[in-house]
Amino acid sequence: MFPRPSTRHRQSYLDAPDGDLLMWAAEGDTAAFEQVVRRHGRAMLRVARRLAPERAVAEDLVQETFMRAWKNARQFDGSRGAVVTWLYRIVTNLCIDARRRRTPDMVTEDPGIASPLPLSDEIIERTDEIVALSNALTTLPAHYAAVFTLVYDEGLTGVQAADILGLSVKAVERRLFRARALLRTSLLPERRSLT
Repeated sequence: MFPRPSTRHRQSYLDAPDGDLLMWAAEGDTAAFEQVVRRHGRAMLRVARRLAPERAVAEDLVQETFMRAWKNARQFDGSRGAVVTWLYRIVTNLCIDARRRRTPDMVTEDPGIASPLPLSDEIIERTDEIVALSNALTTLPAHYAAVFTLVYDEGLTGVQAADILGLSVKAVERRLFRARALLRTSLLPERRSLT
């Protein structure tokens, strides 16, 4: 089945709720699906960049996320949650699977500053902290990193993260607690030697 050309006016896509866009996409309307990608592509890439080992892998996982969403648009049930929640669930599960498959000797890229301009000590220190946190997140088990990313990076509530991951809110709270403890241990190694 080939995608049908759109007969809707461009403005109707901009104003349409996500659920309508996905319903139209299920009927083969590529322009409607393009609007879904425009609305949520950046958020999916942020999550994938946090959870995937390399930028190219993250981009591939986001592409796979939207390919799955396109193929399964008919199965989306708006009564079970929002389109963005469904997309978060797809990308998060793909990232968790990718992290589980990766080999231990895989090197993650350094998200350092590309600009050659000199930076103040404060900016350098903050950048070092961000790099250290990013590196520490890659050492977390995938299920802890996923919860941490959804709640702290994406600003989702525990309830939303629980819905995306298919967990109870208590399980999300436990995973966040454990993720923070593991990060604290990883980021403050001198504390380990004192205890």
